[in-house]
Parts: sequence; structure tokens; C-alpha cells
Amino acid sequence: MPRPNRSLRSRIPGRLPRVDPFIASLLGTVALAAVLPARGPAAPAFSDAATGAVAVLFFLYGARLSAREAWEGLKQWRLHGTVLAVTFGLFPLLGVAARLLVPDVLSPQLYQGLLFLTLLPSTVQSSIAFTSIARGNTAAAVCSATFSSLFGIILTPLLAAFLLHTKGGISPGTVLEIAEQLLLPFAAGQLLRRWIAARMARHRAVLGLVDRGSILLVVYSAFSAAVVGGVWGALSLPRLAALLVVEAALLALVLTTTLLTGRRLGFDRGDLITIVFCGSKKSLASGVPMATVLFPGPAAGLMVLPLMLFHQLQLMVCAVLARRWGAEPPAGAAKEPSLGVPFAGHAGGQGAAVGRVDQ
Repeated sequence: MPRPNRSLRSRIPGRLPRVDPFIASLLGTVALAAVLPARGPAAPAFSDAATGAVAVLFFLYGARLSAREAWEGLKQWRLHGTVLAVTFGLFPLLGVAARLLVPDVLSPQLYQGLLFLTLLPSTVQSSIAFTSIARGNTAAAVCSATFSSLFGIILTPLLAAFLLHTKGGISPGTVLEIAEQLLLPFAAGQLLRRWIAARMARHRAVLGLVDRGSILLVVYSAFSAAVVGGVWGALSLPRLAALLVVEAALLALVLTTTLLTGRRLGFDRGDLITIVFCGSKKSLASGVPMATVLFPGPAAGLMVLPLMLFHQLQLMVCAVLARRWGAEPPAGAAKEPSLGVPFAGHAGGQGAAVGRVDQ
């Protein structure tokens, strides 16, 4: 199993955590694109570089994910099925229901971005890390997050094509383009994993910089196109404030639903924690490159803005919950699990947090 991530544990204090440094970098990149967008001959150059960055990202995702661990985790199919049902079932249904908020609360463009984030897979590193900190079933979290990422490579583009009518809907050309830009690099990473996994583990810090740099490049290219295309005229501070409120309500509803559903299905404390953390989050690392593939041109910038805000929100809320639940004694009074009060009772499978809080 992965080694404990001591730095991550130390970064989750008793008070509300500060803004994630990577989110600060993303906001700085957006500001740079607003002031100095890529124009003229530089625009296609950045667009081509962003396409290459997407391929690199999905190659690394494929090389990191252990298919063997996922296969061994199939024995906990009820837990993984619950997480997948929330990630690709409940979340999209809530996204579709949010259509009722247009245009009084959300603009059509922001709603499209909100709906897109509900279609994404769960995070990997942060789901595992928070589960470990809360003393949940970390081994199950590794498998569940892996399953979510694997399914997301296929389901997210298909759901986006169906619900958002991306690129004219599902067509042979759309499927081929998605396969070329997402599936092919991912499959190549999986095929080469046995030869490069050890080397990647030795250079994790460098690869982390590659991850972040690639995503920043993709964000800059997408937001530059949005600025040049005049898309930002649709934004206003009241609309952004309304979006934050809607996203906070969305996260609270999913957290509550996963907790109540897991309790109703009879999962123990450790598995219940895994379901809450793996089922309630959405992956910025997968969402940003997918948005540039599915929504080419100026639209990609606004599509990822709700995801960027939701990412920071989910980290802040889950950090508080993980620390609260992890601080409880391993056994004690039989209180019911709750989002408002700490867990009590048996601590499920314990394990180590892995990697960094993923983007």
C-alpha cells in the first residue's frame, strides 16, 4: 500500500484551510489570460501546445492507475457501485435539475459549466487522503477512486454529448476524436506502466510539476480564447456569488445523501467514510483537459470556471470533516454518523494517504 502522506496531514488544521496553492496558481493564470490573452499567431500555437498537454496528462493518468488493484477491489462491488451511482447518477440528475435556476439565478453559460462538473469522475489522491485521515477504509478508497477515473474516461464524454450536445452530439467522428485525445494516451500509459511505474514513483515531485504545468497551460489557452471571443461579457459578480451558493448547496446535498444512503445500506463506519469522500468530489485534473476536448474555442473557459470553484470548496469542507472524524477514538459511544457531529464506534480499514491533494 502507499506510504503515509505526512505533509498532507499537517496541512489540515483545526480551522478552515487556506486557499489551495494550486487554486491560487489557477486564478493567477486566469488573470494573466484576461490581461494578456494569446492572440494572432500565438493563439494556434498555444492551442496546439494545450492539445499536447492533454495527451501528456492522460498518458500519466494511465501510467499511474493500477489495474491490478482495481481488479482485486471488485470483491467490494456494493461499495464501488454506490460510489459510481452517486458520481455518474445522482450528480448528473442534480445538474439537470439545476436547469430550473436559469436564468433567474444562473446564466445559461454558468449553468452549462455547472452541469459539466456534475458529469466528471471523482478525484483520486484527495479521496484516498481524506479517507485515510478520517480513519476510513483506505484500501477500498484506492479501488473506488480508480474505478471512477476509469469509468470517467468513457462515461463523461458520452454524458456530455447527450446532456450538453457537445460537438453536435454523439457521432463516429466525435468518438474517434475523443479516443485520439483521451483514450489513446491513457491506454498507452497503461500498457507501459509495468516498465515506467517505478521510475515515475522515484520522480513523483517532477511529475507533479508536469501535471500542474500542463493544466495551467490548458487553462491559459482556454481562457485566452474566451477573452478574445468576448465570452466574459456574460459574467458578473452577483452571478458568481449565486454560483458559489448553488455549488455549496450541491455539495451539502451530495454529502448528506451519501451518508444517509450508506447508512441505510448497512455499511460499517470505514466503508461509510469511503463512500462519503469518494462519492462527493469531482476531479479538476480530469475536468480541465476534458473541457478543452469537448468544448473547443472560447466556451471552454467558462465551462471550467464552476469546476475550479467547486474544487476549492470540496477541499475545504472535506478537510474539516476528515480531521473531525479522524480525531475520534477508535471505539466509544454508539452515536449515529453525522455531518454535524463526529463519527463514533468502530474504525474501518485504516491505511495511508497517497500522493498530493489532486487537482
